[in-house]
Amino acid sequence: MNSSSNAPLLKLAGVQTHIGAYHILHGVDLDVPRGQLTMLLGRNGAGKTTTLRTIMGLWQASHGSIVFDGHDITKKTTPEIAQRGIAYVPESMGIFSDLSVKDNMLLAARNAKRAEDIDGKRLDWIFDLFPAIKKFWLHPAGKLSGGQKQMLAVSRAIVEPRKLILIDEPSKGLAPAIIANMIAAFRELKQTDTTILLVEQNFNFARQLGDTVAVMDDGKIVHRGAMAELAEDDALQTRLLGLSLTAHQ
Repeated sequence: MNSSSNAPLLKLAGVQTHIGAYHILHGVDLDVPRGQLTMLLGRNGAGKTTTLRTIMGLWQASHGSIVFDGHDITKKTTPEIAQRGIAYVPESMGIFSDLSVKDNMLLAARNAKRAEDIDGKRLDWIFDLFPAIKKFWLHPAGKLSGGQKQMLAVSRAIVEPRKLILIDEPSKGLAPAIIANMIAAFRELKQTDTTILLVEQNFNFARQLGDTVAVMDDGKIVHRGAMAELAEDDALQTRLLGLSLTAHQ
């Protein structure tokens, strides 16, 4: 281990990101505690997705530093960052529609050349989390429902052990029953050694899962703390997010 277990697994310090002529992140300071689920909240356009993409190296930080597990990854490429144990589930889900569910999983399992090489116990665990993955194993991923595609996207991210998973709005557009299933799956995932940084607009989802929370506004972190404290403070919710969590349960 290159860093103390008390140190954050991921630390952003003064991170700025420009996309073309647009200055999106204006000095993001963010600690993601090891072994916890950190919610990244904020109004639309606050910079949440840009933060995830910058961590993953899909967009390069123009200033500041990103340190993961004791290593500076600010200027690393996306494949190099993934090799260090970070997985990213984008809002678009990033699945291959023309390939089967099996082949989608196989592509995400970097150490497997064929499906039989995937860790059987881990695959059974994923099947327990998301039974639809087993049911539609040989079906084209493009034929899945929206909720099933989201399950596949998360399954791809966890098909091998990862130190950190970045997830962008996993509940967006999903039916309440599917959201409940997703919450149960994330609760189980939290029991492993996986650290999660999750962007979410469903505040009830956030309240049930988050250990810690960071709130963004205009490309900066404007609040950090325990998710439970934010969930209990209607006035703070309204000030930071423009609405109350309790009104969206």
